[in-house]
Amino acid sequence: MPARSQPAANDDVRQHLALLLRGRWFAAISAPLREALLDAAALRSLPAGARLFGRGEPADGLYAVLRGALLISGVSEAGRQSSLLVLEPPSWFGEIALFDGGPRTHDAQALQDALLLHVPSSRLDALLAARPQYWRELGLLLADKLRRALLAFEDQALLGAGPRLARRLLMLAEGFETRPGGPCQRIALSQEQLAMMVAVSRQTANQLLKALAARGIVSLQRGGIEILDPAGLRAAAALD
Repeated sequence: MPARSQPAANDDVRQHLALLLRGRWFAAISAPLREALLDAAALRSLPAGARLFGRGEPADGLYAVLRGALLISGVSEAGRQSSLLVLEPPSWFGEIALFDGGPRTHDAQALQDALLLHVPSSRLDALLAARPQYWRELGLLLADKLRRALLAFEDQALLGAGPRLARRLLMLAEGFETRPGGPCQRIALSQEQLAMMVAVSRQTANQLLKALAARGIVSLQRGGIEILDPAGLRAAAALD
């Protein structure tokens, strides 16, 4: 089922401003750029299970998650899926294609009914042509994700499965762009998807999660994982 674009009055977009300002990147950029993005944006709904875009498709702009959750994943030529990350409010995404002009690098699919803020490519191109100084601020969004991706690669190479899984849970809970102030309580992610992110079997992920649950650090729920003890999770991730 395709996404449904909702041409939005400016007031409809701006009612989500408080949520967007919880994001580290959006809160840090200049006020004129924030205003320009809001003026150019439209609301777009996506039902659970629907694909927003697929790998190799032409890019159509920048997005922010306002409600629900999206899974970013890829599928190999052999048909094996690789789950990379889950985006929840108020995460922004889609900036890679903005910089290189290439197609989408991965698939984006709604895990839950989602509401998105969409800034179309045509509006972004016009904005950046008129105000090239905004390129640096948009580059900070890309740089932050690259920094976190490199840390994840390092974890993959150096850590055992237990700390690696705990660190990925923390990364998901804190979000790619949420301002510091404590992780969210519930991550909308299946154990199988988490196992793919950490490069372990589903059985191993299940055993590790059960061990965390036995210590009262997490609670395992249908279709999600609730974090009960963020400090305990940091300790399990070998961060303290």
